[in-house]
Order: sequence, then structure tokens, then C-alpha cells
Amino acid sequence: MPLSTLIGRWAMQPFSKALPPLGDTERAALEAGTVGFEGQLFAGRPDFDALAAMGPNRLSEREQAFLDREVRTLCRMLDDHAIDQARDLPPEVWRFLREKRFFGMIIPEEFGGLGFSHFAHATVVTRIATVNTATAVTVMVPNSLGPAELLLRYGTDAQKDHYLPRLADGRELPCFGLTSPYAGSDAASIPDRGVVVEREFDGRMTRGFLVDFDKRYITLAPVATVVGLAFHAVDERKPEGQRDLGITCALIPVPYEGMEIGRRHRPMDSAFMNGPIHGRQVFVPMDWIIGGEKQVGQGWRMLMECLAAGRAISLPALGSAMQQTALYVSNGYGQIREQFGMPVGKFHAVAGLVAQMSAELYATDAARRFTAAALDKGERPSVASAILKVQLTEAGRRAVNHGMDILGGKGIIAGPSNLLGVAYRQAPIAITVEGANILTRALIVFGQGAVRCHPHVLDEMAAVQAKDDTALGKALMAHGKHVAVNLWHSLFGAPVRGEPPQDLLPEARLIARMSAKYALTADLAMGMLGGKLKRMELLSARLGDVLAHLYLASACIWRYRVDAAPELLPFAQAAIRLQLDEAGKILRDLYANLPTAGRRVIGAMVLRRTAHLAPLRDVQLLALADLLRKNPRIIERLAPDLSEPAPGGLRDLMHALELGVQLGDTTAALNKVLRRTNSLEEAACSAPDPGLALAYLKAADKVIQVDDFEGPAQAKASESVSPPAAQPVPPAPPPSAHRPERTTPPPVPAM
Repeated sequence: MPLSTLIGRWAMQPFSKALPPLGDTERAALEAGTVGFEGQLFAGRPDFDALAAMGPNRLSEREQAFLDREVRTLCRMLDDHAIDQARDLPPEVWRFLREKRFFGMIIPEEFGGLGFSHFAHATVVTRIATVNTATAVTVMVPNSLGPAELLLRYGTDAQKDHYLPRLADGRELPCFGLTSPYAGSDAASIPDRGVVVEREFDGRMTRGFLVDFDKRYITLAPVATVVGLAFHAVDERKPEGQRDLGITCALIPVPYEGMEIGRRHRPMDSAFMNGPIHGRQVFVPMDWIIGGEKQVGQGWRMLMECLAAGRAISLPALGSAMQQTALYVSNGYGQIREQFGMPVGKFHAVAGLVAQMSAELYATDAARRFTAAALDKGERPSVASAILKVQLTEAGRRAVNHGMDILGGKGIIAGPSNLLGVAYRQAPIAITVEGANILTRALIVFGQGAVRCHPHVLDEMAAVQAKDDTALGKALMAHGKHVAVNLWHSLFGAPVRGEPPQDLLPEARLIARMSAKYALTADLAMGMLGGKLKRMELLSARLGDVLAHLYLASACIWRYRVDAAPELLPFAQAAIRLQLDEAGKILRDLYANLPTAGRRVIGAMVLRRTAHLAPLRDVQLLALADLLRKNPRIIERLAPDLSEPAPGGLRDLMHALELGVQLGDTTAALNKVLRRTNSLEEAACSAPDPGLALAYLKAADKVIQVDDFEGPAQAKASESVSPPAAQPVPPAPPPSAHRPERTTPPPVPAM
């Protein structure tokens, strides 16, 4: 009898008990998407030639023209404060979005859409989000997880022909209802039920579902003309145990009998449309099921497969926009604002924060762009998508928090000239949606990665399920060799596979060694704890975080190669060091918390020779900050998506910085004279170009000032002088003001 069969027979029973049971919904989530470079990191064998093979991001001429014309025009229409106060986009913005087909970026040209690449789609959302988050969300939802993507992948030809052209040109505005009050993170357990019935519909007897549903947090719901709906399909005519057909996705036109839609939620009081949807005894014909009757029960798989790619685009774009804006604002304001006779950006406490923001942005945007390149090559990296969603939204929140600290009083006074206040208030939204970060960190990144990315676990699970002793034995033997190799590389150094850029060869060695240590640690944790690790969420979150930091560090190697920007070398090196230092800290915490005997001894052995993973020294951070202050070109490279908005605080800052660049080194002398004379005009006269100097001083003063509004005393005084005539309060526009009027449902396409 072969050795593999003996090993498999001996291990079958304990492995059957140790491996966690998988339900159908868990299996669908685990099997969604593809595995890319993150699989090599999980195995401890990163190949830097595989990074290089991904190639740079490329925009077509048509995509670049759209960014240069339509996106730039849109951004200059967006007044962040005015939109926030109105709690809605202006009518001309809604009209522009429809006319220029912003809602049809992912829809192919043959259906009237723009047919953009994933990178172009992400770039559009990022550039809009640097100016106004509400508009970016309005644009991203129809192009993200929702009816268009589901129709493209699973819809019938008749459904595609009917809906896709209408979605592309804005005649239809979609939303997608998944989340229920009692099924948020556990979306697979939605209580909404649709029972198979036959009803007279459109003059004939029609099979369909009678659905009751209650959805909330649905973006664009108040203005939607078509609702994508996920519900549990049930056939009560079948025998007990066979009645549940599974989660099913359908499209319902608005308005429609039995469905209530139009009320609003106010997520952090943001201006984008969001609200609940309720339905009672809503009849959904089989022709309205996405993909027709053959796709009944396939909804969860459909959603997971789409989310495997979608998580990598929209919300990471918002996170990147927050980082880019916060870095630009913090660095720029730090040059204009002076205290104690010195620009605040030169104070070490401020400079250190700005430098750290820049290094983190280099890494996160490298990962975002690398993953977009993978998507455009046809991959659907589910684990990498989850990593991006968590890491970029969290990095965006950190950057805005740092920016608010640097702005001080300027940051907390609301009004048109505020620079980050709206973003600060809205940052938690991206953290929460499309898989809350606390859930994604604790359960998805490592939980999915341990199965999909590990070179042998999936084979072992399949062998156990099939009761195949030989297959299990072969998988275990390969797994044992895998552990031995990573142990050797952890103790004595790992080889560098492929040819990373010579400038980053030391960093590539560190990534290779840390990857081997991580791979060994993951195997030790799974081996020691077995199925219990699934429930030990603090440990699994740490394992997922280490993989995430390795992924971001590796993406920096890729970015430095494709950017060909030697001036960014210090930022690439700093970004990698920060990510690896964080990975090392997390591994040390992990070993300290393993509930097994001898964990400290094992941890000390595995993590030996990691002293080189020291964090950036103060002198290195200050050098980065100095480069950011002195070389505007670096900020342009680190924040390439920052767009010019309508008048407001950000545009004022841009104007002041442009004038400051023209003045050059004379700004310090100008400010010194201004402090002595307290006169903008006198200070300007001391400069070689008084006109330019005065323009700069006025622009800088506008940036430094904050908004004030009429208070109770002023209001009372004005009333006593000339009481205004009573004015009727205009009625608030209905929630569906931007939904095209429709008195009857559209004709149901023949399926």
C-alpha cells in the first residue's frame, strides 16, 4: 500500500473533525473569484517577476479624453459645502451625469455604455471623490455591485437588450436591495421570502414569486427607477427539506404595486440618496428573475462572484481620494499657516504626520492600481479585493484624522472654506458598507485566504469531503514539505525569486523573508488550533492583517517599476518599511496570544533576525516631509487624482499654493514683514513683485480665515430694525425629484 494512502487513512478521522464544516453560502463565498499574487505571499514564495508581468495601468485615448473633459467639467460644477447643505446634488449635476453616461461606465458600447476598463472606472470615481463624496457615491453605485453587473454576467439576452441601454443613458437609475434589518453582516440569512405562485399578470397566467421584503441602507433607493432585489425563494409545493430554493435576484420597476420606496436615510447627514425599501405581497414574474428561471437559487453565488471584483474598485477609490486630499491639504496648509514665526509644516510633530501619510498613500495606491491591473487582465481576486476594501478605507480615515489634527481650528469650523470637515464626518460610511471592516478583517481576509490562497488546504478539504485516503495523504505530504521549506527560510533566509528593481532589492529580500515567516505562522496556527481558529477572530484578524501588509509592500515594488519615477524612491522605500514593520509587530502580538504551550519559544524562533524591521527613524520622516514641501512635483505624483472643484476652501488653497510657487523663497520674508506691519499692502511693497506678493498674501489670508454666520444677537437686531414680511416656506422637493416620471410600469420584456 502506498505511503500516501497509509498517511491519508491515519489522518482521515482527525482531519474530518478538525476541519470546520462549510455551509453552501460559506462555500460560495470561499470559492468566489481567483487567486493572484496574494497566493504567492500566503505560500511564502513571492515571485517578483510575476509582479512585473502584470504591467502598468493603461488608459485608452477615449478614457483619457473622458477624464480630461467630462470628469474635469463635472468636478468644477461641484461645490462640496453647497451640496452638503442642500443634501442633494444640483439638478444640473444630475442632468450632466445622465447626458455624459457616468452611470454606464461598465456597460459595453454595444449597449450604449462607455465600456471602460476597471482602472478607468476607478480613476473616475477617485477624481470625483477628491472634490465631493456624495457625487462619487452617486456615480459608483450603478457601476458597482448592482443590476448592471449582474445583468452583464447572468442576464438573459432580452433583459440585457431592454435594461442595459436604459441604464447606460440614465433613463433607468438602479439600486440594489440586499441588507435587511435582521440580516446585515449575515446577508446570507436574509428573512425576505418569495413563495412560488401563479397569478394573472399582463392578461395571462404567469409563474412567479409573491415576495415580502424589508430592506434598509439602500443607496439610490429614493430616486431609483428599478430595484434589484435579493430574497429567499421558496416552493411550498415541494416536499419538506426541498422547499428552500436559495437566494434569488430579481429586477422590479418603480413604481410597482405593493412596493414602498422614496423615504430617506441620512448616513452621517451625507447628500447622497439612501433609504429603505419595503414590499408586501409583491408579485415578481419569473421573467424578472435575473437570468430567468434557471437562475432561481443562484443569487448568493452571483453576488459573491461580483463582489470578488467590485470590492477592489469603488470603496478603495473613496479611500484613496480621502488620502490624496488629506495629504495635499495637510502639506499645503502647513506651508501657508505660520505660528511662532515658522510655517507649521516645519514643526516636527506636523512634519512626521505628513511624511507618514505620504508613505502610507504610496503603498495603498500602489496596491489599488496593481489590483486594477489584475482585474483588467481578467482576474477576479477576491482576497485581494477584501484586503483593499479594509486597508484603503482605514487609511483614508487615518489620513483625514491626521489632517484634522494639523488644521486645528480651521478644520472644525463648518462652512464653505472648510477643507476636510465633510470628509471627516463621512469617513465611517466607507468603513461600514460592502462588508464592515471589523467583519472583513476578522472573518473574510484570512478565512477565505486560508482556503483559497494556501497551496494545499483546499486539496485536503476536497479529499476529506470525498473520503479519498490517497488524495489526502498526497496533500499532507506536500503540505509537510511546504512547512519544512518555510521553516528553513524563516530561520536562515529566503531566496528572492525573480528580479525586483535594483533600487529596492534590500526591501524585496525583507518581503521574501517575512512572507516565509508568515506562511509558517499561518500553518502553525491552523495546525495547533484547527477549526477553532475560525471562531478565534482576534487571531484570524491578525493573520489577515499580516497578509494585507505584505500585499501592500509587494505592490510598492510593482509601482516603482511601472512608474519609472526615481524621485519617488525614498517614498517607495519608506512605504515598504512601514508595511513590513507593521507586519512584524502583528506577528509578535499573534505569538503572544496563541493559546498553546511554548508559543513564546516558537515565536522567538520564527521571528528571529527581524531586528532589521525597525520603523522609520525620525530623521527619515523629516527628510520625506522636506521633499514634500520643496518639490510640488512629488505631491502631484502622490496625489494625481486631486481635481479642481467649484469655489470653496480646496480651490482657495490650490490658488494660494500656485501663487506661492511663483513667489518662491520670498514668502518667508513677506510673512515676516506682515507680522511686523500687520498690513497686507505694506508687506507686499517689500517684495520684488508687489502685485504678485499682494495676490499671494490675500489668497493665503483667505485660506487662513474661517467662516462665520449670523448669530442670535444679529438676527434679533435685524428683526427689530426692519421685520421681514412673512414668507411662505417652499415645500421640500419630493425624495424622488430626480427619478424620471413614470405613471405605469415599463413593459416587461419578453424573456
